Amino acid sequence: MDDITGLAARFEEHRPHLRSVAYRMLGSLSEADDALQETWLRLSRTDISDVENLGGWLTTVAGRICLNMLRSRAHRSEEPLQTLAPDVGPVRQEGGDPEQEALLADSVGQALLVVLDTLAPAERLAFVLHDTFAVPFDEIAPMIERTPAATRQLASRARRRVKGGSPLPAADLSRQRVVAEAFLAATRGGDFDALVTLLHPDVVLHADPSVIPTPEPVVVRGDVAVAKGAMAAVARAQYTGLALIDGTVGLVMAPLGRLRLVLRFTFGEDQERITGIDVVADREALDRLDLGVLDD
Repeated sequence: MDDITGLAARFEEHRPHLRSVAYRMLGSLSEADDALQETWLRLSRTDISDVENLGGWLTTVAGRICLNMLRSRAHRSEEPLQTLAPDVGPVRQEGGDPEQEALLADSVGQALLVVLDTLAPAERLAFVLHDTFAVPFDEIAPMIERTPAATRQLASRARRRVKGGSPLPAADLSRQRVVAEAFLAATRGGDFDALVTLLHPDVVLHADPSVIPTPEPVVVRGDVAVAKGAMAAVARAQYTGLALIDGTVGLVMAPLGRLRLVLRFTFGEDQERITGIDVVADREALDRLDLGVLDD
């Protein structure tokens, strides 16, 4: 058996890959690091002298740990988000480095993390390991106590959920994407003038009562007023990404990989300016949305 120092060095060689697996499985950097710590503990207590492929062995162990964490994860109560409030601060994370978490979420894709979070644990494992990391189904099947054929079906079902769908022509979606990307970039950068140019002068924003704790929905009219509201959400924009929402390009905000809020856009006939924005944070309303990942 390897001495502990040599074993630790070998583990570190595989850490970036294992972290990628765990982050996609759990959607949280701190939880992914917890999973890696448990993977290391199991490795340090195991005789691996007969293990020919350490990377594969570690991926299997990390996958099983993440699967157990998903199955036992307690549902956290969500507090309303003050998206339009002028004093909004940065999203608080459960440990770890918020900036690093935001960068990692961007690299993976907020929409992917959101859709993955809607999958059953076994579906998520099958999809992530096979579609992202090319682990064969016959190696995934024992982790979830399914046959390879059943595991393939789980991954296929998850793939359909991730892809989503839209009745719009590809050209319309492409134009919508350009506008939504520009809206997100302007919000992140605090570029008020750029935001105004993306909005129709008569744009109307509706925010449900869960966005701001008010008895009635909030309605904001006009490009300048809506742009000012967006400026108050600069901090939260770091945890926001593009997604397909009910067949139209919009934005999802998902700190720690959990969907907290969406901006559902309505576009003008030319698809080049935003005429309406629905800000949705109500949990039941969020659950009814059809979310998907935009093709690259």
